[in-house]
Amino acid sequence: MTPRIVGRTPLASALTAARRARELDALAGAREIDLLVVGGGITGVGIALDAASRGLRTVLVERHDLAHGTSRFSSKLVHGGLRYLASGQVGIARESALERHILLTRTAPHLTRALAQVVPLHGPGHLSRGAYIGLGYELGDGLRRAVGTPGALLPGPGAISRGETLRIAPSVRAEGLRGGVRGWDGQLIDDARLVVAVARTAAGYGASVLTRVEALSATGRTATLRDLVTGATVDVRARAVVSATGVWAGDLDPQVRLRPSRGTHLVVSTERLGGSDVSLTVPIPGSSSRFVFTLPAQHGRTYIGLTDVPADGPIPEVAHATEPEIDTLLGTVNTVLADPLQRADVLATFAGLRPLLAGQHDDDTSDLSRRHELIESSSGVLSIVGGKLTTYRRMAEDAVDAVIRRDPGLPSRPSPTRSIPLVGAWPRPRLGEIAAPPRLVRRFGAEAPYAASLPEGPGAACGVTPQELQWGVAVEGALSISDLLDRRTRLGLVEADREGSTDAAAAAFARAGVEPLED
Repeated sequence: MTPRIVGRTPLASALTAARRARELDALAGAREIDLLVVGGGITGVGIALDAASRGLRTVLVERHDLAHGTSRFSSKLVHGGLRYLASGQVGIARESALERHILLTRTAPHLTRALAQVVPLHGPGHLSRGAYIGLGYELGDGLRRAVGTPGALLPGPGAISRGETLRIAPSVRAEGLRGGVRGWDGQLIDDARLVVAVARTAAGYGASVLTRVEALSATGRTATLRDLVTGATVDVRARAVVSATGVWAGDLDPQVRLRPSRGTHLVVSTERLGGSDVSLTVPIPGSSSRFVFTLPAQHGRTYIGLTDVPADGPIPEVAHATEPEIDTLLGTVNTVLADPLQRADVLATFAGLRPLLAGQHDDDTSDLSRRHELIESSSGVLSIVGGKLTTYRRMAEDAVDAVIRRDPGLPSRPSPTRSIPLVGAWPRPRLGEIAAPPRLVRRFGAEAPYAASLPEGPGAACGVTPQELQWGVAVEGALSISDLLDRRTRLGLVEADREGSTDAAAAAFARAGVEPLED
């Protein structure tokens, strides 16, 4: 079955080089817009969608590419808030569970799935550890029930036998194994894909999504922008300016005080962990609430993460893992493996910086709240900081609510985004009806038949098809080879995959009739 996309074909939401140029020209001639959003991560694109869907004339600018910063370096989990329960942050925990429910069941069933999280229990002391972890999972499952997520989608937690643990997690050390505890959470196929889907949905509602455009300066009502492709500048008048720049919020508003933390992940071959499709969840020694996870991912890879350490000093454009962090992650996960991972098994690493609000005291970053806040500068710029990927939609709703409260001339409409499906969304039970290869359905959902109809060409590494590459150029706003490899497909994570895919990426640009920008 080929889904019908009523009223909103891929063309309506497509981000292309031609659309970018056209909308930049229109912006230069505009007298005033309603909202300028600075920052093209998940928070920024969420705000653009929320505002545009309420009827505000919205422009988003991003000086690099969509999901260039923190939003592509997460664990790809859609958290239900269990960790926040452990630290007493009940409100954030419930908010997380609700937003997970919305993503899994309404807005992005095609980009999400249920992920089993298995805690192996080795003796001695396995009974007390299992009881403690099981209690935590039960509390998290209570949140799941409270927000209405069906058990058929996220099953209840429970103890599993030694044999079942080894069956679903064959890399676990059998010696001393007494069994395990299994819980469930949500997982994204890829965080950068979510960002692109939200951005395109916003574009479908009329928002201008302009990458490679830098905000040189901004106040609450004006901004000077520079097109990094042509070098041209444009002065913009807006009824509101919102900064959603994450750890770079201080660039537009020096009054914003953040304490970033770095979350690092390792990339290993899934075969090295026995081909497991579950998340091994390993307690960090000395902590009752922090774990290292193995996270099955695309391209036959598994991610192992994550750290939570202060990231002091200047903010880099791209964060990098440190050797002590790599050692910590390997050392922790190896405590439960039959064949411990070696440094040579690490194919790549990636790290992201969380924009945590600084506390009143010199708190450890792992203890700082993940709650978001809106901060108005003396110039009138509204910055949104803190928060996390799972709750991006709620963050966006709060930001647009604040904009509307400040300006009674803007339309006062409630946010509709709880019920707006992202591009490609299709009911989970019916995803198998879509007439396209399963690989494309997992990445594009209801749009997979459109992607599959694109012409053939050279494929890339890890089975990435020429159609996926050309779709990234023709529909998803990729302007350079790096856009395609680092964010639309994630082939750039492993250097060998990048090298084996560069020619195919260049060919995709040629088939789309677009000259790629220099990286």
